[in-house]
Amino acid sequence: MTAVETILVAFAMFSALPLPQPVWTARNMRYTLCAFPLIGLVCGGLWWLWCALCAQFPVPDLLRGAVLCLLPVLVTGGIHLDGFADTWDALASCAPPEKKQEILKDPRCGAFAVIHLGGYFVMYLALAAALEPTPRALGAMGLAFVLERALSGLAVSRFPLAKNTGLAHTFATAADRKVVGRVLIALCVLTGGGLIAAAGWTGGAVLAAGLWTFWRYYRTALRQFGGLSGDLAGWFLQRAELWMLAALVCCQIIEEGLA
Repeated sequence: MTAVETILVAFAMFSALPLPQPVWTARNMRYTLCAFPLIGLVCGGLWWLWCALCAQFPVPDLLRGAVLCLLPVLVTGGIHLDGFADTWDALASCAPPEKKQEILKDPRCGAFAVIHLGGYFVMYLALAAALEPTPRALGAMGLAFVLERALSGLAVSRFPLAKNTGLAHTFATAADRKVVGRVLIALCVLTGGGLIAAAGWTGGAVLAAGLWTFWRYYRTALRQFGGLSGDLAGWFLQRAELWMLAALVCCQIIEEGLA
């Protein structure tokens, strides 16, 4: 039962799916971050189902891409986009780390948040519409959804925290950080290997995009904010998803050009 509750806690926190809501306890939160990547499997599965449906009907590429763009948001309820928007407001302030932390806590949405959210959805829609939904590409993107969440959970278990409050602090302190870190590192290795095995150099490019974004996340968190927070975790996850999708589409374009 503890394993089931652990998974349900992860889905209750990081998704908007209508599942039973368990009471959070120290026991069922201990390994919650290990279950976080399962939400990526749901996103990848829904991408696959929608593309399979589109293959049976004359669905325009733009409509197919629009639904692909929105499916992860519907699954997560936009929880990561909130952090994405807040972080861009804070980064645009060019203020000291302490002031940036105050901006992250501000419930109002600033101009730079709106600008970056608009740009994010325009680019995501364009990439999703341009994607050729082959089994290889959908498999690679499904693994990318898992990888980005494994990296995000790994960061919470290993990166320095910016403050002693907030959701990142709650999950980091409740977790068995040593075990969680080892499990998520192993999952990152398996997922990265799966990307390369399933999609060759394209999978390698997707993996490289995810790892590059993770490295930028670490540097930004420490230099700009003094450590990790829940908002920064959302900022990373959305950026990683966009960059890995961009790498996948770019590889398809290159392959088509060389054919």
